Amino acid sequence: MGIVGALDLHRKQVTFDWVDTESGENRRGRLAPANRESFRHWLAQFDERPVELVVEGCAGWRFIAEEAQAAGAIIHVADPAEAATLGRGKKRRAKTDKVDARALRELLEQHRVPDSWIPPHQVLEVRTMVRLYDDLIRDRIAWQQRIHATLFHLGAPQQSALLRGDRNRLLTSEALSPAASGAVATALRVIDTLDVEVDRLRQQLRSFAARQPGCLALQAEYGIGKLTSVVVWCELGDTRRFTSSAQAVRHTGLDVTIYSSDGKRGRAHITHQGPPLLRWALYEAGMCASRPTSPDHAYFTQVANRLGKKRAAISVARKLTRRCHHRLRALGDTAFAEI
Repeated sequence: MGIVGALDLHRKQVTFDWVDTESGENRRGRLAPANRESFRHWLAQFDERPVELVVEGCAGWRFIAEEAQAAGAIIHVADPAEAATLGRGKKRRAKTDKVDARALRELLEQHRVPDSWIPPHQVLEVRTMVRLYDDLIRDRIAWQQRIHATLFHLGAPQQSALLRGDRNRLLTSEALSPAASGAVATALRVIDTLDVEVDRLRQQLRSFAARQPGCLALQAEYGIGKLTSVVVWCELGDTRRFTSSAQAVRHTGLDVTIYSSDGKRGRAHITHQGPPLLRWALYEAGMCASRPTSPDHAYFTQVANRLGKKRAAISVARKLTRRCHHRLRALGDTAFAEI
């Protein structure tokens, strides 16, 4: 079997624990600094021997996985929460970097690693762009809220359409003090800068969605446009790793969970354990079912009348998740073809 090892990642160093299954040699230590060059040099010591490694899916796993694959090693990316539960057990024994690395290595030897999907390079690149787009939108909203707060604090007239029309009108209010006027002007300049970057990224993502086979297949679903198709495509990933569409729904965090024991039953709630961006995209697509032209309009209306529009949109989002699961699964490797 060769070398079996585990890596515990940190920003400054990587703790390793590996064993040679043929000779029984076992080594532990630290690798610093934690970067590609150091890790590549560390891998070189194994020469042509088969190597199988496992690392938790936390910040830094990407360069570890890419370098390991380039060196011909087998790499596993473990789900952090499940790996911690399996490795430390219910008694939650002492936790150190060495203990974590040893526990991961033992899980690998026992074939009990809770594997996560390792996306292809193109998916990782697009996912980075999508998440940057989301960060920029959130920053823009934060600065917009800051302007609202400044205007309200000084008693200026409420602006329901804050950024529409001539934005310079926000600076002419008599209620604003010179310092507050300067703060609003600064916020508007920052928003203008963010708008440029947001528009650039949006155009790139929409252009990608217009050419990628998986994204095009997802756009066949009512409510899923170019931008949301990219989000679903890169965050849902290769659905062949799911044994059923129910697992795909569970991955989104849109599934309902409930705690019940000895006749005591808690309140049902959404798990929210999947990628937040994926939930957002599917929820937005689900809201489109409120339109009369949607094939899910009757179902949406039925649920909305009983539970409200928000729950109706979530219910439609679950249906869309199952359909997206089957569409991507049917495409096979074509769903993630390089373009």
